[in-house]
Amino acid sequence: MLTRTHTSTQSFAVVPAVDLLGAEAVRLHRGDYQQVTNRRADPLALVEMYRDAGAELIHLVDLDGARSGRVSAAVVRRAAFAAAPSGLQASGGIRSVADAELLLAAGAARVVVGTAAFADDGALARFSSALRDRLVVAIDVRDGHVAVGGWTQATAITADEGVERCLAVGVSRILCTAIERDGTLDGPDTELLGHICSKGGLSVLAAGGVRSVEDLAAIAETGCKGAVVGRALLEGRLPLSALAGPRGGRRS
Repeated sequence: MLTRTHTSTQSFAVVPAVDLLGAEAVRLHRGDYQQVTNRRADPLALVEMYRDAGAELIHLVDLDGARSGRVSAAVVRRAAFAAAPSGLQASGGIRSVADAELLLAAGAARVVVGTAAFADDGALARFSSALRDRLVVAIDVRDGHVAVGGWTQATAITADEGVERCLAVGVSRILCTAIERDGTLDGPDTELLGHICSKGGLSVLAAGGVRSVEDLAAIAETGCKGAVVGRALLEGRLPLSALAGPRGGRRS
């Protein structure tokens, strides 16, 4: 059971993540491609399992695309078909509005844009204008700064600056990942999440470190609208039942 704090947050979404590397579903430790912690040979079966468990939104990460800067509409099309009638939130490799629109046409309900969103001063405005509420901007944070290129490259943009840029051009949703917590089961960075949520004006999804229903409650308390969860579900630390019910899978 979730705590009273969590159950009172009826719109909180628990969004399962499926990260693809090659033909497998994997989890990376702190985004390091050399540290794979879990492998599943059939990613689409994993998507179907989460759909059947009650998730209304599934987060798909094309790790090859994130690193290479190339999207794969075929990958998204297959995953979206497996996820239906649940929605698919696709990420990895998007470097232009055209890339994003290609994945939406392939069946994604939303797209997550990170690297390209901060490529130049006008990038965020272009994405926001073209995609509107189907856009999620990734604020991937390491040492207080936004990381890009599949988390392999640091930028001079602080997390605060990234959020302020989003607010300035009307972005409505962000995905905030504490990279140092991702895939570690060390617990979420509630200080970071609370700080981001305190700025207001954005629907914030959290990622990184989730290991239990208590962690979900702590994230909900920060003001986040949901949490993307990967390893804890794969290893059974978080029950699949967390995806169903009044909070699980609701789109934030």
